[in-house]
Amino acid sequence: MMQNHPSSETFTWLASCAKGIEPLLVQEISELGGEVERETHLGVFWRGDLKTAYRFCLWSRLASRLLLPLHECQVGNVDEVYEETRQLPWNEIFPVSASMRIDFHGQTDFINNTQFGAQKIKDAICDRFRLDTGSRPNVDKDAQVRIEAQLRKGKLHLYFNFSGSGMHRRGYRLQPGLAPLKETLAAAVLMRAGWPALAAEGKHLIDPMCGSGTLVIEAGLMAADVAPGLNRQQHGFEYWRGHDRSIWLELVDDARQRRTAGLNAMKSHLYGFDIDARQLEAAQANLARSGLSGKVHLERRGIDQLRVNQDVAADGGLVVCNPPYGERLSELPQLAPLYQQFHDATMKLPDWRLAVFTGNTDLARSIRRPLDKQYNLLNGLIATRLLVFGAADERSAQPRGSMIRGPVEQFANRLAKNLKPLQKWARRESVYCYRVYDADLPEYAVAIDVYTAADQRDAGETGQWLHVQEYVPPKTIDEARAERRLLDVLAVLPEVTGIDAQRIVLKRRERQSGKRQYEKQDSSRNMFAVPEGKVLVNVNLRDYLDTGLFLDHRPTRLEIAKLAAQQPGMKFLNLFCYTATASVHAAVAGAHCTSVDMSRTYLNWGRDNFELNDIDPDRHNFVQADCLRWLEEAAERQQGTYDLIFMDPPTFSNSKRMEGVLDIQRDHATLIRQAVACLKPGGLLIFSNNLRKFDLDEEALAGLKIRNVSGRSVPHDYARRPNIHHCYHIQAG
Repeated sequence: MMQNHPSSETFTWLASCAKGIEPLLVQEISELGGEVERETHLGVFWRGDLKTAYRFCLWSRLASRLLLPLHECQVGNVDEVYEETRQLPWNEIFPVSASMRIDFHGQTDFINNTQFGAQKIKDAICDRFRLDTGSRPNVDKDAQVRIEAQLRKGKLHLYFNFSGSGMHRRGYRLQPGLAPLKETLAAAVLMRAGWPALAAEGKHLIDPMCGSGTLVIEAGLMAADVAPGLNRQQHGFEYWRGHDRSIWLELVDDARQRRTAGLNAMKSHLYGFDIDARQLEAAQANLARSGLSGKVHLERRGIDQLRVNQDVAADGGLVVCNPPYGERLSELPQLAPLYQQFHDATMKLPDWRLAVFTGNTDLARSIRRPLDKQYNLLNGLIATRLLVFGAADERSAQPRGSMIRGPVEQFANRLAKNLKPLQKWARRESVYCYRVYDADLPEYAVAIDVYTAADQRDAGETGQWLHVQEYVPPKTIDEARAERRLLDVLAVLPEVTGIDAQRIVLKRRERQSGKRQYEKQDSSRNMFAVPEGKVLVNVNLRDYLDTGLFLDHRPTRLEIAKLAAQQPGMKFLNLFCYTATASVHAAVAGAHCTSVDMSRTYLNWGRDNFELNDIDPDRHNFVQADCLRWLEEAAERQQGTYDLIFMDPPTFSNSKRMEGVLDIQRDHATLIRQAVACLKPGGLLIFSNNLRKFDLDEEALAGLKIRNVSGRSVPHDYARRPNIHHCYHIQAG
């Protein structure tokens, strides 16, 4: 660790890497001249002189960082951590003029916070510098010197970060793209796929979903013999006291010569395609900085348009990609067809090797080639697998048969059985949005609804959408098995329903605890209008947990429209109105509507629904308020005001904007009495809720006329779940 090391002195080094690529790193260290000592969960310990360490920093394609061990010792408390660190001669390791940063890892019962641990290490180093030099180094996030401290099983390890910031930072990727793959992991994927040997033979490479270009650029650096660390702007060893600049510059000069020779000798053609123009733009910028311009062809092209010229196709090579694999649940319906498209497209290159890096091997079942090898890797925190396929065989060339096979056949049969009578009923009754499946089989716990856009109601299945909601499986069900079943459902839906996978939207229906049940999930809007009775309603299948239209209340909304038509000019109150769909029905029939909800977003949605039906929303009342408080005040001030009230409160709510907590089983009697107080003589309250085990408190509501109309309020498409909600007609006694 001291200055003036002879260049021949041998040091112990620790090279860290991503989980799963340690064996590759061992091989790389040996090829670069290092002597491997042992492979651990921390990385690979090896021995080598200063020149070998410089060569490693310049040429390693796999390592995350290279650390020089400084000190290790047993510690039992915070004071010992401080003293053991302080006793090192830090001014002999790096100058006080260099800025420093402490990276602390691990914890014990006396240090359970990495920030606290880093603070203690920093204090000890600064105090030693003050003792030796009278001053201390500055601390900076982007420091010139990084000291790494690791506390494991009571033992403190101190390292000098020889390589500096992560070695995956090659200097070319300033625009990472939407789902970036670290350069070191991309290099590992290429090595496992056999690309170095293929490149040595002059074979070619295609990435049909290249994103920001990391895989194809790393492949180019390998094929052209370009040192991955050649463009790095800063290295940790530059401020190390033992740094020998002449040895480093000698290696850099050699690497530059190899780069020039390698680019001139490179025979491989590399292609990167992507359908996203923004991703391609990022890839072009990264390619320009890599020094590989002219050696890699980038083009905007969909996976179904994969093609290269005949000479390149005949030479052979590797198709490699890191396709999306559904970290977000909503992506899954479109991903199964994407993997199938990948298989179909690569059949144009039947003799090429295929390498697919994915976190969802179930999706990769669409690739029907012989699987040669598979490797477990870790992409950040996501467990992933590299699948390496050989040349296509007879099975690969056969057209994909029906996806309805195996256990999912039972689900497909049940859905088909439901569909036939429901489609006839929907056509006969002019119903365009309806439920076709609701966890009929416990193993396939999803709800499936059909939505038909108003402007496509005559287009049949091609104009329909499927809204699929997965009920969260119980903890007793294996997570991987549950996801496999869900993927099976998504795979067979297009075949059973005739609705394209691109028109399937998937969400997870979780129990909402302690928050509003109908929260927005992101900021985009995907509205389209659907018909119901005599009105149009805006729905959004993608951006919210619910769509803007509760299908199980269709009969109640139509009944409200009928009642409003029988009494033109009636006053209608819609409490907990959501997107005011019941108000739209009443307004079209001639009622004057007051719609109350706490959400401004949903009230604006309701106003849009009025305008969609050529009704001026300003001639009606839209009230943003806590319905509990508003109804309490209305019961006193607006007695005898309304002819018809619809109240469909959530089962439970404790929104921050509410003054209290709503528990519908506990609070329903109070709400009902307050609402009845707002009715005109002979007026009607329609009260509904979705608590499956709801029990109406008849004693607390004595004196009111109450009719349980739940049976007729549950629509035909929900007949398999008759307890989907409870509904009552209530009037004053």
